[in-house]
Amino acid sequence: MNQTKKQKSISRRAFVKNTAYGIAGTTLFPTVLSSCSKGRSPNDILQIGHIGVGSRGLAELKGYFLPLKGARSVAICDLFRERRDKGAEYVNQYYKESGIKAPECRSYINFEEVLQRDDIDAVTITTPDHWHLLAAIKAANAGKHVMLAKPLGLSYSNYIKLKNSLSNNNVHFHYGTQQRASEHMQIGVDMIMQGEIGKIEHVDVWAPGKFDIESPQCNEAPIPDGFNYNKWIGPAPYSPYCPERVTNVGSWFNYDYSIGFLGGWGAHPLDIMVWPLKEKLQSEYSCEGNGLYWPEGGLYNNIITWDLNYLYGNGLRVHFVSTDVAGNSVLNHRTEKEDNGTTFYGTKGWISLSRSSAQSDIEAIDRKLNAASKESDLMGQMFLDVIREDREELCPLEDAIISDTISHMGDIAIRMQRRVSWNPAKGEILNDQEANKLFNREMRSPYTV
Repeated sequence: MNQTKKQKSISRRAFVKNTAYGIAGTTLFPTVLSSCSKGRSPNDILQIGHIGVGSRGLAELKGYFLPLKGARSVAICDLFRERRDKGAEYVNQYYKESGIKAPECRSYINFEEVLQRDDIDAVTITTPDHWHLLAAIKAANAGKHVMLAKPLGLSYSNYIKLKNSLSNNNVHFHYGTQQRASEHMQIGVDMIMQGEIGKIEHVDVWAPGKFDIESPQCNEAPIPDGFNYNKWIGPAPYSPYCPERVTNVGSWFNYDYSIGFLGGWGAHPLDIMVWPLKEKLQSEYSCEGNGLYWPEGGLYNNIITWDLNYLYGNGLRVHFVSTDVAGNSVLNHRTEKEDNGTTFYGTKGWISLSRSSAQSDIEAIDRKLNAASKESDLMGQMFLDVIREDREELCPLEDAIISDTISHMGDIAIRMQRRVSWNPAKGEILNDQEANKLFNREMRSPYTV
């Protein structure tokens, strides 16, 4: 983006359009191809399948996709019968009431049936974390473009399998880190990449570790009709059914299915760190620190409090903490004490970016950040533009792998109670096979790739 454009006062949508949806420090020229997925014209309407329509998946369906002129939602898949049937009913009613011509949206219990449909171009995946990579790999292998919810997953080997599947099948990937769609994030990242706060020496990152809830008991109960519990467990170790296990928080805070908010919430501010510092973050690094778990005796068992330090071979230092640890030590520079964010400290000053606020100790930068919009409702349109190859990917898999690995190194360092060193070139923790096993989970048959 040239200096003249930077100085203009422009609307959020004009800003996003003029900067090709905000690729920081880069001017992109759309590449209009003669054909798109499955030989379709770029002007054709793309057909989308939605895998997982719990609270987040339904919100993305309604907010990101149904309003789009260039897409139709034609399939809803969920292991809960009520979710999938009501989701499909909602879509069909929406199109009818809006006077939009669209194929019937059908409901499915098995996402493999969605992937078998030749008329579906792309899928969104908002399943529990332990299903993310498996579903995404299968979708890519079926020739579908993939929009995948964060965090990425539980096994590094599957990161690489997904990368290969996307490449081998010539399909696109879009990571669900919607903060990159916000204007204030784009402006802040662009200024960092342009060197306006100098060379970055240190980054603070913080995110919530838990909700203000208690860890419940899991008392075995009958599996409800219309719910495929065995498939919900999928690649994870089998455990008896209880209603509390299959809620959002049940999957977020149980180690069989995730690493908790180290990855689930940490994915957002860590992703913002990766965005302008991608090259710096691909060197070997060490991680050490401490943390606390949910109290013993309940269903939840993940880490909920953490204080982690990362040291990169190029000298970059990263301090990643849970919000309860952040306190004045991390947030003393901010007047707005938001519960998540990323602060970049450069040789000329600092920029701090959070979901709903942004600040800098450089007055001119601070004014620009505060004047920018904090909305992030363009993710669905961005995905369509990526599929049509009208723009480069704003939320690529390579960045997702870097940020998700940082989360896992923190989790592993705390669990192993020792420093771990990650080598990105080798894709392994150095000289620590016991620790490497934690980053390559066994998958229960037949839910494997």
